Amino acid sequence: MKTKSTFIILILIGMVLAACSASPSTSTTEFTGAKLNLNTVTKDELLATIPGFSSRMVREFQEYRPYVSIQQFRKEIGKYVGDAQVADYEKYVYVPISINDSDSETLQQIPGLDSTEADTLIAARPFASTDDFLTKLTRYISADELLIAKSYLGE
Repeated sequence: MKTKSTFIILILIGMVLAACSASPSTSTTEFTGAKLNLNTVTKDELLATIPGFSSRMVREFQEYRPYVSIQQFRKEIGKYVGDAQVADYEKYVYVPISINDSDSETLQQIPGLDSTEADTLIAARPFASTDDFLTKLTRYISADELLIAKSYLGE
């Protein structure tokens, strides 16, 4: 009888471990939809977009608004989850970019833009207009990436 109980316990432990390893909260797939603005996203949008996302995390995401940099997001959300999970969340969300104020890391949310190019854009500030910024940005990214960048610009 003791052997049967031990066997059942081992099966249950195996099932729990399998369920944990299959958890959708550690997604390895690439998200291809439109990212969500952290400063305006709703609870329903977060829950519908991010796999395995919980109401508790919705509260944490919204507590720190307004976000002014992606580094702020990483620091604040990093209090609740590990670096890998924060990076996974970044696949689904963005911090709006201020053309004359955003730091290098925040500018690098723009697909195709690396740290050197972000630093070059920062050195070229101030930009007189969004169009001036976008004109300079086109030197570094593709037309498709530019469309995404436009959607990331804050007001």
